[in-house]
Amino acid sequence: MQTYTVHEAQTHLPRLIEQAARGEPFTIAREGEGEPLVKVVAIKTQPPQSGRFGFLAGQIQVPDDFDEMGADDIARLFGTGA
Repeated sequence: MQTYTVHEAQTHLPRLIEQAARGEPFTIAREGEGEPLVKVVAIKTQPPQSGRFGFLAGQIQVPDDFDEMGADDIARLFGTGA
Protein backbone atom coordinates (compact mmCIF):
# COMPACT_ATOMS: atom_id res chain seq x y z
CA MET A 1 0.00 0.00 0.00
CA GLN A 2 1.39 3.34 -1.05
CA THR A 3 1.82 6.18 1.45
CA TYR A 4 1.66 9.84 0.44
CA THR A 5 2.40 13.00 2.39
CA VAL A 6 -0.39 15.47 3.01
CA HIS A 7 1.09 17.77 0.36
CA GLU A 8 1.32 14.97 -2.22
CA ALA A 9 -2.26 13.91 -1.47
CA GLN A 10 -3.50 17.50 -1.92
CA THR A 11 -1.59 17.89 -5.16
CA HIS A 12 -2.76 14.59 -6.70
CA LEU A 13 -6.14 14.12 -5.00
CA PRO A 14 -8.27 13.43 -8.13
CA ARG A 15 -5.84 10.73 -9.32
CA LEU A 16 -5.60 9.21 -5.86
CA ILE A 17 -9.39 9.10 -5.50
CA GLU A 18 -9.64 7.21 -8.80
CA GLN A 19 -6.94 4.84 -7.58
CA ALA A 20 -8.85 4.12 -4.37
CA ALA A 21 -12.10 3.69 -6.29
CA ARG A 22 -10.39 0.98 -8.38
CA GLY A 23 -9.65 -0.92 -5.18
CA GLU A 24 -6.12 0.36 -4.54
CA PRO A 25 -6.20 1.93 -1.05
CA PHE A 26 -3.50 4.34 0.11
CA THR A 27 -2.45 6.08 3.31
CA ILE A 28 -1.69 9.72 4.04
CA ALA A 29 1.10 10.69 6.47
CA ARG A 30 2.35 14.00 7.88
CA GLU A 31 5.37 15.58 6.28
CA GLY A 32 8.59 14.24 7.75
CA GLU A 33 6.97 11.82 10.21
CA GLY A 34 6.19 8.98 7.84
CA GLU A 35 3.66 7.42 10.22
CA PRO A 36 0.31 7.05 8.44
CA LEU A 37 -2.53 9.22 9.72
CA VAL A 38 -5.40 7.99 7.58
CA LYS A 39 -6.21 5.19 5.18
CA VAL A 40 -8.28 5.94 2.08
CA VAL A 41 -10.34 3.06 0.69
CA ALA A 42 -13.28 2.77 -1.68
CA ILE A 43 -16.74 2.53 -0.18
CA LYS A 44 -18.35 -0.68 -1.30
CA THR A 45 -22.02 -0.03 -1.98
CA GLN A 46 -24.64 -2.73 -2.10
CA PRO A 47 -26.29 -3.10 -5.49
CA PRO A 48 -29.98 -2.25 -5.34
CA GLN A 49 -32.20 -5.23 -4.72
CA SER A 50 -34.07 -5.97 -7.87
CA GLY A 51 -37.17 -8.05 -8.29
CA ARG A 52 -37.65 -8.92 -4.61
CA PHE A 53 -39.78 -6.09 -3.29
CA GLY A 54 -43.42 -7.12 -3.47
CA PHE A 55 -42.66 -10.61 -4.77
CA LEU A 56 -45.61 -12.01 -2.80
CA ALA A 57 -48.03 -9.32 -3.99
CA GLY A 58 -51.47 -10.82 -4.44
CA GLN A 59 -50.47 -14.15 -2.87
CA ILE A 60 -51.23 -13.38 0.79
CA GLN A 61 -53.86 -11.37 2.63
CA VAL A 62 -53.33 -9.50 5.88
CA PRO A 63 -56.43 -9.18 8.06
CA ASP A 64 -57.58 -5.67 8.99
CA ASP A 65 -57.12 -6.42 12.72
CA PHE A 66 -53.58 -7.77 12.27
CA ASP A 67 -52.09 -5.40 14.85
CA GLU A 68 -54.66 -6.48 17.44
CA MET A 69 -54.46 -10.24 16.90
CA GLY A 70 -53.61 -12.11 20.09
CA ALA A 71 -53.91 -9.00 22.29
CA ASP A 72 -55.80 -10.92 24.98
CA ASP A 73 -53.22 -13.70 25.07
CA ILE A 74 -50.37 -11.22 25.26
CA ALA A 75 -52.05 -9.28 28.06
CA ARG A 76 -52.59 -12.53 29.99
CA LEU A 77 -48.95 -13.58 29.52
CA PHE A 78 -47.68 -10.26 30.88
CA GLY A 79 -50.19 -10.24 33.73
CA THR A 80 -51.92 -7.02 32.73
CA GLY A 81 -55.30 -8.59 32.15
CA ALA A 82 -57.51 -7.75 29.21
